[in-house]
Amino acid sequence: MFNLNEILTFDYQNEHVLEHDLQMKLNFSSPKIYNAKGDLTKRWYIYFSYRNPETGKLQRMKNIYGKSNNYKTKEDRLSALTIYRKKLLHLLIAGFNPFEDNIAMFAKRNEVKKPSTSENIIPIIEESKMTLKEAFDLGLKFKDKLVSARTKRDYKNKIKNFLKWMEENRPQIKFIKELNKKDLAQFLNEELYRTSARTRNNFRLDLGSILQALEDNDVIELNFIKKIPVLKSIPERNKTYTTEKQEEIFKYLKETDPMLLLYIKFISYNFLRPIEVCRLNVGDLNLNNNTIQFKAKNSPLKTKLIPELLINELPDLSKIDKKLVLFTPDKIGGEWTTTIENRRDYFTKRFKSVVKDHFNLGEDYGLYSFRHTYITKLYRELVKNSSPTEAEGKLMMITGHATITALRKYLRDIDAELPADYSEMLK
Repeated sequence: MFNLNEILTFDYQNEHVLEHDLQMKLNFSSPKIYNAKGDLTKRWYIYFSYRNPETGKLQRMKNIYGKSNNYKTKEDRLSALTIYRKKLLHLLIAGFNPFEDNIAMFAKRNEVKKPSTSENIIPIIEESKMTLKEAFDLGLKFKDKLVSARTKRDYKNKIKNFLKWMEENRPQIKFIKELNKKDLAQFLNEELYRTSARTRNNFRLDLGSILQALEDNDVIELNFIKKIPVLKSIPERNKTYTTEKQEEIFKYLKETDPMLLLYIKFISYNFLRPIEVCRLNVGDLNLNNNTIQFKAKNSPLKTKLIPELLINELPDLSKIDKKLVLFTPDKIGGEWTTTIENRRDYFTKRFKSVVKDHFNLGEDYGLYSFRHTYITKLYRELVKNSSPTEAEGKLMMITGHATITALRKYLRDIDAELPADYSEMLK
């Protein structure tokens, strides 16, 4: 008797993307991918439920791992699981029953039937006649439930720019099957000349992710962009402020823009990123236990202690509706119906006009610089009375870095770690 891992890792032929209409009462639930929130140290798998013939209720089946956890990158692991999920859906539609012997059905694996056109499936267009726009639209549908709203917006913007370039520079290419590596390489090269290696690499990453979804689902034979190398780029980094400059800025803002100063203190004292401060609602602050909850870069929800230094700076929030945005353009706690990115951009521009222009600060200094400044200050204080390892352990709990490796890299990047004076060794 074959198990599901054996069946799913077998190479099916002539497969297409299928999505069954599960609104009717079926014997199985739609298979889903568990990605451990992107953690590659944990096992990823496919899971689903099937109706137990004895109880008549849906019962969770064993997880399907296949060979997915042999892959070392998120992209490759997700690609493998996407293929397994597709094959599993084929099998379930064809009649696979985990409570029965399925040898006869597996022997006829190439006879899996496609659902009728009346079923609610992702539209299938004959690949040879699928236009570039149709293909990329389909790729976005594959990604719809797998990425955040912001990532989807990034995908759409990159695709829009690429399709516009194709219309202007390769008007003879209409269909996805006609796209080749040379076209993609030329587009990326022109993006490099126009912008930077970093932006070019971002285009390569986002377009490659969509093309990989198309390859995984048999829309294209090969994701050519994988053959195009990543270029070395120098990452942009905000410099750390000197103690004198930071104190000068705070003194100036106390007189000219107290609300912007409070915004900056959330970055400085609570080590939040500017966009994380922009996400805050009044109710995210629990002043009974001095904690704050927010959506972080590396997790859906984080809880941090609010230091007393910041508590003392807060106005009375007890009478403000907890659903209101904490920081708005004109007050603490109010309505602000715009995207999180627009909120962040607003405070970035406000900081430039109020602070950067006044102090004549260069491009290397920004709101993020305050986070670097205070993490550096805290680390150097911690390491005075403990070993670097102990200091890192305490600091990691405060900053919210996911791993000690990530924290150490961050500390190196901002030059927080400095050696003791080594003058004696040079004599």
